[in-house]
Amino acid sequence: MTPAELFFDLVFVYAITQVTALMAAAPAPSRVLGAMVVLALLWWCWCCFAWLGNVVRADAGALFGVLVTVMTVVFVVSLAVPELFTDTTGGLPLPLVFVSCYGLVRVLHLVSYRISSPGDTALHRTLRRTALLSVAPPLALLLVGCAYEGTPRLLLWLGAVAVDYGGIYVTGSSGWRVNSPGHFAERHGLIVIIALGESIVAMGVGVADFPLTVAVIGACAAGLLLSGGLWALYFRRFGDPAEHRLGALDGDERTRFARDVYTFLHLPLVAGVVLCALGMKKVLTQVADTGHYGLAEPLHGTVAWSLTGGVGVFLLGAAAIVLRSSGRRPTALLAGGAAALAAGPLVERVPALVALALLAAAVLALVVVHGRAVTGRPEAADS
Repeated sequence: MTPAELFFDLVFVYAITQVTALMAAAPAPSRVLGAMVVLALLWWCWCCFAWLGNVVRADAGALFGVLVTVMTVVFVVSLAVPELFTDTTGGLPLPLVFVSCYGLVRVLHLVSYRISSPGDTALHRTLRRTALLSVAPPLALLLVGCAYEGTPRLLLWLGAVAVDYGGIYVTGSSGWRVNSPGHFAERHGLIVIIALGESIVAMGVGVADFPLTVAVIGACAAGLLLSGGLWALYFRRFGDPAEHRLGALDGDERTRFARDVYTFLHLPLVAGVVLCALGMKKVLTQVADTGHYGLAEPLHGTVAWSLTGGVGVFLLGAAAIVLRSSGRRPTALLAGGAAALAAGPLVERVPALVALALLAAAVLALVVVHGRAVTGRPEAADS
């Protein structure tokens, strides 16, 4: 990984933080869905240049200039995120700014790929299909959505994401390449760390301007253990086997595996952490704000579900990665993910601090259980 790529990723640290802020401003199911739509669009911006950086050095020539330009554009996009679904007065129309910048990133990606491989006719055909099927139609839907507010905009943008992601399957894998499996996996591992870092930042924001107490320290410790458990699952249980499988393939099979496991199935990992960060932030706020909440106060509504539901999304994404990498069914991950998704009502019945501590303990136990299931098989590295 080059320093230029690390520099490029910095702007996405802020972008992910802004997605959490979008949900935290008015936590409701529609707002959470809208935030996930925005995250999916931002994820596509990042993935485009993760693929490009695997075939062309990002710290030399014109590509570095393109990266800096994209960083600027994505930063502008990030500034618009918290108010994409609310009425604002004054300034530029933020939804239109967001969509215009998103479209510019997608165009810059296609043009950069075309310039970097002037003699690759298979890639050029794929780029044309991508522009016609996976860029132009979704961009049109996004632009139409800017003319509406509330639910119509959300539905149009959700449709744009569906068309965009589905278009990648239609265009096929011919022409796309993963020259360095290790580099490609490392890039995606870093973005998982960035998402986990956002969960830690969210806890810090949650206790800002409140006094430090024993309960706050305990909640922070529980939150860090939870983030550490998710980190251990990825980097100690299923991340390495996926990388090994990627390296063992070649040609279009490698491209399809990279598309499925890294471009598509890493999105639930990032989304799950962002959702969980919303719940962690609210837990820390309630524990710290003793003037408005008692220690026995549980989480309520959407944030109660997001705490465990985010972990559930992460675990089901991890299970899908294991299944795609090895063909084996990861029972512990599937059961844990389903239980976490269904645990929202339980979270509303126990103190917020207790819920966070129990969730952290459950994730750490899952790390051990899944690890034992892996080491107990003949081909441990594959699952």
